[in-house]
Amino acid sequence: MTTHADTDRRHLARAIEIAEQGRGLVSPNPLVGAVIANGEGPIGEGFHRELGAPHAEVEAIRAAGDRDLAGATLYVSLEPCCHQGLTPPCTDAIREAGIARVVVASDDPSEHASGRGLGILRDDGVEVVLVDGDLAGRARLLNQPFRKHARTGRPWVLFKSAMTLDGKVATQSGDSKWISGESSRERAHHWRAECDAVVVGIGTALADDPLLTARLETPPPAARQPRRVVFDSLGRLPLDAQLVRDARRIPLTVVVSRAAPRAATDALEAHGVDVIVATGENEPARVCSALDQLGSAGIGSVLLEGGPHLAGAFLDAGEVDEVRLFLAPLILGGRTARDPLEGEGVEQIADAVRALTLDCERVGEDLLISARVKEW
Repeated sequence: MTTHADTDRRHLARAIEIAEQGRGLVSPNPLVGAVIANGEGPIGEGFHRELGAPHAEVEAIRAAGDRDLAGATLYVSLEPCCHQGLTPPCTDAIREAGIARVVVASDDPSEHASGRGLGILRDDGVEVVLVDGDLAGRARLLNQPFRKHARTGRPWVLFKSAMTLDGKVATQSGDSKWISGESSRERAHHWRAECDAVVVGIGTALADDPLLTARLETPPPAARQPRRVVFDSLGRLPLDAQLVRDARRIPLTVVVSRAAPRAATDALEAHGVDVIVATGENEPARVCSALDQLGSAGIGSVLLEGGPHLAGAFLDAGEVDEVRLFLAPLILGGRTARDPLEGEGVEQIADAVRALTLDCERVGEDLLISARVKEW
């Protein structure tokens, strides 16, 4: 016999599932899915499709058409908003539709939310249920970038690298193309399309002259390109680099230190490059300064692609939230071959960063190891 709890669980799981369809399209807004049901059967569902478009709750109400929603239950993956942003408050739409019950998978930690929407609905006589358990956990994981940005003002950081079986990311001469296979590189381009920015250091920019764009060979094509960010303390990025030549089409930010020559930064800005000055007494401090400024500019997530020097500085700063490593069936050897992470590191195993979760899957000829380091 189907119970009330079973029905709630089924519809809420569906709301979380369809929320995923907005990935890479709605930032800095969160991913949200919604289902409306009257009895056991769903009568409308929707998700947040793009920034500035109606939210999931409104999409679900519209999908229900002319059906009477009085007494219906709304299942939503994130607490409904109660403030006027690019769209009106969802709490208004819920009340106007006559929905009697709202089941929510996760809270919204934003300053303008934090339970306010749920309180407004309760005050208006709507029954509100905030679930816990595995569905709540899934809903929170859905929006780690949004949650970190809401709580700290800094973007969520995904560190991606490709290494050999002996843990190397480049040969002694610096050659790294290509350690990972085509399937792995295609997956990485999807991650670029999903993140607000892709970040490299000046060493990578000088060695590879990359574009850092999301180039997808299988549909759907990238709906937007990430901002390209180069950490370049002395402003050494050449004006004829592909990144600079393309800066007026796809945004490029160069992060410099106070030691960067004014002539170099002025020349970059004259070519359409956004230059920000990171302050602090050491590299980890300057990483935090840069992330503060990127977060203030609306960047909610970054894909950190290295190289090892910059990745080590991010780790030392405590600003790596998730790690995805492609392990290729290659062995390089060489005492001076590059490791994926440099920086200061820790002196004791007890002080090592420990992953909260660890997953592994086959991607072409490679293994993809994914580890969440923090949960927001």
